[in-house]
Amino acid sequence: MREFSGFTGILYVLAEWIMRFFTVNILWFILNLPTVFLVASFFFSDPDVGIVTYLLPLVIFIPFLFVPTTIAMFATVREWILNTEQPSLTKAYLLHLKNSYKKSVGIGLALTGIWLIWLIDFQFFKSLNEMWGMVFLVFGCILFIYTVNLFSMSAHYQMKNTVLLKNAFFITVGNPVLSFFILASNLALFYVSITQLQFLLPFFTGALSTYLSFLVFYRFTLKVEEKTQATTSKEFDMK
Repeated sequence: MREFSGFTGILYVLAEWIMRFFTVNILWFILNLPTVFLVASFFFSDPDVGIVTYLLPLVIFIPFLFVPTTIAMFATVREWILNTEQPSLTKAYLLHLKNSYKKSVGIGLALTGIWLIWLIDFQFFKSLNEMWGMVFLVFGCILFIYTVNLFSMSAHYQMKNTVLLKNAFFITVGNPVLSFFILASNLALFYVSITQLQFLLPFFTGALSTYLSFLVFYRFTLKVEEKTQATTSKEFDMK
């Protein structure tokens, strides 16, 4: 990598990071075009028709396409944060997608089932009472945080899917600061992307969301590891 100093160096680093976010996001977006089309069609169609016509195909696309490509994006962004060398952005992303595809599908199937249960309950209780609808909307926010943490854990740790699913739950409910930052940063980013800067959606939003989410998750894991090492050292010194 070439080294520059001063203002030229700042511009070079800025251009490099813009290219990183753009390349990975556009790869992820292109691979998810079927999912994007179905989601957009669902929101702009008649609700009764949309549930049958668009939601059922999503049950297939989400575990077999959306989740694997998203976890691959988390794994690629992880290497940026850890300063790991990559052959190229495209090769790194596709390699992560290939190597983790089978494992990611398993996670995707579990998440699809969980989200379907939430969606059915949300629609049912919302029709009974608006207050219950708000309660399940809060559950949906918690489930979103859980999903993001699960993606980060899958990219960062080599664990069985059952262990990942369990540990992601404990991290989500056990660290409110982490959960709040993930939710607030993603809501702000998606709000700006949808209402103000729509061009960000296909080019930057997904990668930016992934970067922010994994960065705070990684900082959290470092603090946990430091506390664990400190506790272990104290116990060793006492013996």
